[in-house]
Amino acid sequence: MLPHLMRTLVIGDIHGCLRALDALLDAVQPSSEDQLITLGDYVDCGPDSRGVIDRMIGLAKSHNLVALLGNHEEMMLESLFDMNNLRAWCMCGGDHTLRSYVGRGGVPFSVALKEVPEEHWHFLQFGCRDWHETDTHIFVHGYVDPFTPMPVQQSSVLRWQKFHDPQPHISGKVIICGHTAQREGNPVNVGHAICIDTCCYGGGWLTCLHVESGRYWQANQKGELRVGNIAEHEGEVTEGEVTE
Repeated sequence: MLPHLMRTLVIGDIHGCLRALDALLDAVQPSSEDQLITLGDYVDCGPDSRGVIDRMIGLAKSHNLVALLGNHEEMMLESLFDMNNLRAWCMCGGDHTLRSYVGRGGVPFSVALKEVPEEHWHFLQFGCRDWHETDTHIFVHGYVDPFTPMPVQQSSVLRWQKFHDPQPHISGKVIICGHTAQREGNPVNVGHAICIDTCCYGGGWLTCLHVESGRYWQANQKGELRVGNIAEHEGEVTEGEVTE
């Protein structure tokens, strides 16, 4: 029997789409030897943010998981300290997240926030990082300042920067990111940068990219699957839309 070769597997923005995530994991079958990288935005907009964070916590225990923090998790964390932040977050999809914790609408946001388990807050605060780097790739949620070394990048850029006219990074490494929703459902590949936010919550697809081969799998909320190769999408940036 041939030994299992470690794969680097990267999953784009999930946004509460647990059914798509589970279908994708079933198709990809990540092993404990694979490196599984998730690009953030686990919560908001989709129907089951609570279930997604539960799944992430489970993956952190069973797999070699690198979880990045997205701008939506940033908003969720900031909602703990200020009522204005709480209202702003709920206007950006946080109301869907809170509803997944209380099971219904009509509950005051401040009351619903107290239903978030401590384990979930701990995962967001201590189980996620701003970026990840290998010998060949940089993984971020938003994008990078192309002229700044990764250790001194601003978190606002890493989580909020759009993928419009992405420039190469001074390291020469390929950047893989999410955040800028490609509503046609296809990844964008400009050679030095790849965006795999394929708008699952908006009727698109959730993407998992196998970095070494360029192959990717996609699943949607209906549980449907499709596959492709990132080389098929090399070219100009299409007009995406940032999920804010």
